[in-house]
Amino acid sequence: MNNQPYNILLADDDESDRMLFLDAFSELKLETQVETFEDGVMLMHWLNEATTKLPQFIFLDLNMPRKNGLECLQEIRSNAKMKDIFIAIYSTSDNEKDMEATFRHGANVYITKPNDFGSLKQLLYKAVSAAAMYDRSSLNRDLFLLKL
Repeated sequence: MNNQPYNILLADDDESDRMLFLDAFSELKLETQVETFEDGVMLMHWLNEATTKLPQFIFLDLNMPRKNGLECLQEIRSNAKMKDIFIAIYSTSDNEKDMEATFRHGANVYITKPNDFGSLKQLLYKAVSAAAMYDRSSLNRDLFLLKL
């Protein structure tokens, strides 16, 4: 990664989760530009704009209306220009089937949304740090599930 601010996107239909996400990144000691979207359709429309500067990171909620996180993940991974974006699934679900499906479709990490703000900040910092160490040539199951 370079000295530019980290460009981070979040797609999540829950407004309070989007606000907490923004607040957490504003308190971290990282230079970031964070943009949020209320569903997968809006996210994918923005990503597919010709003038869009692609982000380094995308956090996807799994359970969104119109286009869910798994559908977004599949669409992003099928697009050659987006193949190097680090994707974190960011969900309330701790279901093994959800984790397995997102791993198989190319998510880099899976984060179960924590119940408190301090844990959220720690997990987001850990996710961004993991991206810096990530080997893009293969998915790593040992690093997939981020926990505190």
